[in-house]
Amino acid sequence: MTRVTRASRPPAAQPPAGCPAHQGAAPPPEVTPLHGPDFAADPHAVYRRLRRYGPVAPVELAPGVRAHLVTDYRAALDVLRSPEAFAKDARRWRALADGRVAPDNPVVPMMAYRPNCLFTDGEAHRRLRQAVTDSLARIDPNALRGYVERSADVLVDRFTTAGEADLLGDYAKVLPLLVFNQLFGCPPALGDRLVEGMSGIFDGVDAERANALITSTLTELIALKRRQPGADVTSWLMAHPAGLTDEEMIHQLVVLMGAGTEPQQNLIAGALRLLLCDDRFAGDLAGGTMPVDDALDEVLWLDPPMANYGVHYPTADLDFAGVRLRAGEPVVVSFAAANTDPALRPEHHSGQRTGNRAHLAWSAGPHHCPAKDPARLIASAAVERLLDRLPDMELAVPADRLVWRPGPFHRALTALPVRFPPQPVPVSASDAPGPWTGPAGAFGHPGGEPARTAPYASPTTPVPARTPAPTPETFGDRRWNVPPAPSRSTPPAGTSTARPPASGPTARRSPWSSLGAWWRGR
Repeated sequence: MTRVTRASRPPAAQPPAGCPAHQGAAPPPEVTPLHGPDFAADPHAVYRRLRRYGPVAPVELAPGVRAHLVTDYRAALDVLRSPEAFAKDARRWRALADGRVAPDNPVVPMMAYRPNCLFTDGEAHRRLRQAVTDSLARIDPNALRGYVERSADVLVDRFTTAGEADLLGDYAKVLPLLVFNQLFGCPPALGDRLVEGMSGIFDGVDAERANALITSTLTELIALKRRQPGADVTSWLMAHPAGLTDEEMIHQLVVLMGAGTEPQQNLIAGALRLLLCDDRFAGDLAGGTMPVDDALDEVLWLDPPMANYGVHYPTADLDFAGVRLRAGEPVVVSFAAANTDPALRPEHHSGQRTGNRAHLAWSAGPHHCPAKDPARLIASAAVERLLDRLPDMELAVPADRLVWRPGPFHRALTALPVRFPPQPVPVSASDAPGPWTGPAGAFGHPGGEPARTAPYASPTTPVPARTPAPTPETFGDRRWNVPPAPSRSTPPAGTSTARPPASGPTARRSPWSSLGAWWRGR
């Protein structure tokens, strides 16, 4: 592996013309685009080409937006763990400040400065990060899992009789919205608009309009919670000793919502794709493995929902991994490329990775994801519940016909069509309101939980008692409160969660019937 060093020093002298010592040097790298259908179809082929130039290579994130992409695992850690050399504050982005990148460029909403914990450094970051960490610590994981399962039942009930579904549009995309609405005390009408706006930002489609939609919608939510605070993350952020202003509240919610919807749906859909396509995760049950957990880790290693992000800006001109980086030029960490770095130990690239959580899907250093535990819980519960309800699913198209959405930052399918034997909707669910039936949606009251008479249950699963919908004055669920007081210390930065590398999908169907029976009989 190329040795990674950081040193702020003058640029290296140019080699003399015709110098024999430099005759075999690699030619200057071409700028590689990370946008368009070709990159979306096979990003790992692009990463392999970029590695020929070393740990860092020049790329184009969108037309007119240049950056350097870090594809080496150790170099990525060096960037993520060195805030004194690589800052997150996007006000350092010279090309945007100088007008060389237009404000309406599609990647600007994902990269431009916001006063939240993602785009700040030093004491400002610690203050904003603490408010997020303490508020998330108040979520009861048992209540969260129960809510995910009940929301999953609401969604499955809507297509179980059809014998077919798009697991992305009908399930993975909607479920995080329902959970977000609950966690943040957000009426579904506002939640729908937030997801629309966030999808536009990730896709780079009319991103300026999408950014405006998010800002106006969150302004409404914050005004609502000022009038009617409840037991939800939005209200906890407002009440935190950090004393967040309304502007800071908007942008704290932007980063939490961005991480809780688009990447979450991609993690769920990615794990379902593997379970449908790859027999490694559904066929070897006798050995006591946990195929759903393994599938999640496979996605986090090979195709992390945020494949390329962690944008940093050198605080000064410096030589890094053999490349001269200029102050204020974007340096983007490729979590996907770093995770598949050929220089990693062999167990990172084989089935021996089970239990290995050293991937970078959750980033690392002071800006590692503070919500990785609830994010993983949501994805795990969503996949397990769907598997329990529809154990005989199979892909409705060959695996190699699945299409990936273009974009430099995410790894996201356009659809995940499946078919299965039609099943009757449980009688107890026939009167359950769906998530799109009006302002109160599936919650009875905005921010409440689904107003179901009795959620679906398999023969061995106890039916949880129905919890009354909260009153309009509450706009949340008291069960999110955890008895112990929230921690006042930010947890130490870890490198991440992870597991095995991925193999290409096959067209074979996984034995879902056996896997469903195994889950029910745990």
